[in-house]
Amino acid sequence: MGAFWEKLKGFVASLEPRTRKRFIWTVSILFILQLYFVRELIAAELLFGALFAALFVFVGLCYFVGTVGIHGLDWAEAGARVVATTARRGYGAIEELSKKPFRHLRSESAQ
Repeated sequence: MGAFWEKLKGFVASLEPRTRKRFIWTVSILFILQLYFVRELIAAELLFGALFAALFVFVGLCYFVGTVGIHGLDWAEAGARVVATTARRGYGAIEELSKKPFRHLRSESAQ
């Protein structure tokens, strides 16, 4: 690496002062533009990453809503069966209670 810098220094020293100044300005501008270009690429990559993340969340939400829509009827059917079984038992218990008298047969009021 040191040999490269020595060759570069020798090349720049061999140039006329006016040409040397133009060469240094050109290299400086190219270096600054390269830094600017890299900074812009990083910014663009971050923007694309944010857009991709938003798209990923949107697609995931659509998938979730679709899955709930498909399986929702199955879940509702299972819940309805539980409710129906419980209601049937409760109705049977209430019917059985309604057939029983409120007082015992041997109580004073029943005789």
